[in-house]
Amino acid sequence: MRYIFFLLLLSACSPTEQNATNPTQSATSNTSPPPLVANRYNVALLIMDGVYNTELTAPYDIFQHTIFRKNIKAMNTFTVANTLAPITSFEGMRILPDYNYLSADLPSIDILVVPSAEHHLDTDLEDEVMLDFVRKVSKDALYVTSHCDGAFVLAQAGILDEVASTTFPSDIPKYRERFPHLDVRDSVLFVHDGKFITSAGGAKSFEAALYLCEVLYGAEIARSLAGGLVIDWNLATVPHYRAAR
Repeated sequence: MRYIFFLLLLSACSPTEQNATNPTQSATSNTSPPPLVANRYNVALLIMDGVYNTELTAPYDIFQHTIFRKNIKAMNTFTVANTLAPITSFEGMRILPDYNYLSADLPSIDILVVPSAEHHLDTDLEDEVMLDFVRKVSKDALYVTSHCDGAFVLAQAGILDEVASTTFPSDIPKYRERFPHLDVRDSVLFVHDGKFITSAGGAKSFEAALYLCEVLYGAEIARSLAGGLVIDWNLATVPHYRAAR
């Protein structure tokens, strides 16, 4: 009896062996996107191989923390890509996209965030499928935002033609050369013109995300979100440009 009990106990305590016999089950068991809560802004962050960690995680952190504030219309934050396979960031982080933007069941998007990626100055600008997705979302979105060289994607899609914008400071000469017709602003951390907010990126992506929260929720909520991430936030001290419209 003791021998039989030992065998039963051993089999019950061997999840690693069970998973090894069916790797597909463990690999696909967590592929469902997060549930979208009603009466929230749907915020999609566009990702692809080579996306830079900070330009993705900074706005994600700020926007996701809105769910912990009372009496506001909080945000559903999720990632979109042209695949559901893992995306590898420039720094090597592997990210599982929540939605494939090529799919018909993509939820409506109120705010589109375009973080910078390794090839936003070259091959990504030739991806017409991705650019068409950006154009389509831009038509109905409340806000379209970019960080660092994500502005190149928005500009290539043709949706910044009538507005002021900015990008990563050292890439502004390239930005002006490629898009000479644009109203390009420098010496600022972000530019807000109409529904478009473009930022210098890097750690300053936090400031651009906090700015959008201040626009939507007011200064008190923005300061609360900043404090939760140990960020000093005072819009009056942040170099930025907001077009008068």
